[in-house]
Amino acid sequence: MNPVDLLLLRHVAAGQGGRTCVTDRDGAMTYAELTSAAKAYAGTLAAAGVRCGSRGLVVSDDTADAVVAVLGLWWHGCVPVVLSPMLRDPELAFIAGDCAAEFADLRLPPERRRELSAAFARPPVLRHELPDAESPDLDPGAPAEFDGAAEVLVQYTSGSTGRPRGVRHSLDGLRAVLAGFGSVLALSPADTVLSTAKLSFGYGFGNSLLFPLAAGAAAVLLTGPVDAFSVTAAIRRHRPTVLCAVPRVYESLVAAAERGGQPDTASIRLAVAAGEHLPADLSRRATAAFGFPLVNGLGATELLHIVLATAPDAPLHGSTGEPVPGVTATVRDDDGTPLPPGVQGRLHIASACAALGYIDRPDAEARTFADGGVYPGDVVHRTPEGDFRHVCRSDDLLNIGGHKVAPAEIEGLLKGVAGIADCAVVADRDEAGLQQAVAYVVPGPDAVDADVRRAALGVIRDKLPPHRRPSRVELIAALPTTSTGKLARFRLRTLQQAR
Repeated sequence: MNPVDLLLLRHVAAGQGGRTCVTDRDGAMTYAELTSAAKAYAGTLAAAGVRCGSRGLVVSDDTADAVVAVLGLWWHGCVPVVLSPMLRDPELAFIAGDCAAEFADLRLPPERRRELSAAFARPPVLRHELPDAESPDLDPGAPAEFDGAAEVLVQYTSGSTGRPRGVRHSLDGLRAVLAGFGSVLALSPADTVLSTAKLSFGYGFGNSLLFPLAAGAAAVLLTGPVDAFSVTAAIRRHRPTVLCAVPRVYESLVAAAERGGQPDTASIRLAVAAGEHLPADLSRRATAAFGFPLVNGLGATELLHIVLATAPDAPLHGSTGEPVPGVTATVRDDDGTPLPPGVQGRLHIASACAALGYIDRPDAEARTFADGGVYPGDVVHRTPEGDFRHVCRSDDLLNIGGHKVAPAEIEGLLKGVAGIADCAVVADRDEAGLQQAVAYVVPGPDAVDADVRRAALGVIRDKLPPHRRPSRVELIAALPTTSTGKLARFRLRTLQQAR
């Protein structure tokens, strides 16, 4: 089978080719039009002599052209590697070499495209404009066949730990995700999905490509930066039935609603939050503000998409949910031994959606892909009722005086302080080389820095035991984020080391 068969051709064969498939800033494209464009793209690859089975970069914001490129690559039997144009040129050049890409399609402004082409030592660059879909000399024939265990997609981790890793996904993995979290979404051809997460992010790739196309539904693609204003405008214009976003976007939408800027969400039947932990208070506020159920999910690039999710019909605030169909989740200690309910440990996931492994990272692969499944890097515990509760990322866990401290606990406390817009807690070393916590605090609009610092220190002193108290509070204009919008703690650690 080829992913194109699953996502496009069967809908056209069933007489649904006239249905809208994707909509971007330039307009809408039907399933029949997308099929023709993907076929022509595959013909371009064949005419250019691109080797079947090779990896190709697609550096693009979310547009219909990017979707065409991915499907065209699959049609020709190639492996797409979708990357954000927000990545710096050295990062893109590193990834091109790391995955041994044989070509690159750069959906970038002309000047930057020329500069980046020069930075790539080997990959030629496909022409920027798509060929004429009606041109008879671009017929590539039937889509290439992929074995179920074959590599069909490479996604790069967002780099929240500093160095991105190429994650290799199989066709069986794609199908497992569709049967897993896809059954929770329960999309139909009547649905329109709006995702604020980009195609270059595993979460966004599923939201905007895999799930809607597999269901014969429509996807709305957002180009450019995403904020409360652009999302509100997109909801008003496109009337989506399903909204997928990271918690930070929901926070901005809720804050806007609480200031009187309530978006018209009457069309939305379901919303999904993933990409980072969804705090219980934000879950309650979003549900109260908008009225639609907010599903909290946990996934990882190594698992392609969400593997733990709360129930759509009865969201449990503060919970990370239960395993979706086809997933077995356990909590394990450092030796891989399963732990009982109530005991914190490493989350372990066993599922057919698990990736094949990393590109050329044998040590990291051995640590992550172990014990018959995947350790996605999250510290959790399971309640007696059976749902999972997120504690923190394992690489964020602080060890202060022999006590394990979760930054989220301190951050949740500080975010409730008047005058504090955001905060993050990371590890530092004192003069003796011992680990200590440092709180980076973003003052809110019109807040006085001295008052914010005083309030933060006061709540730390009054609400936290000594071993959990940050040693310092640093004020910062904004927290650094990765290209996918997640908090980049490693940059705060780097900043701290520089200081």
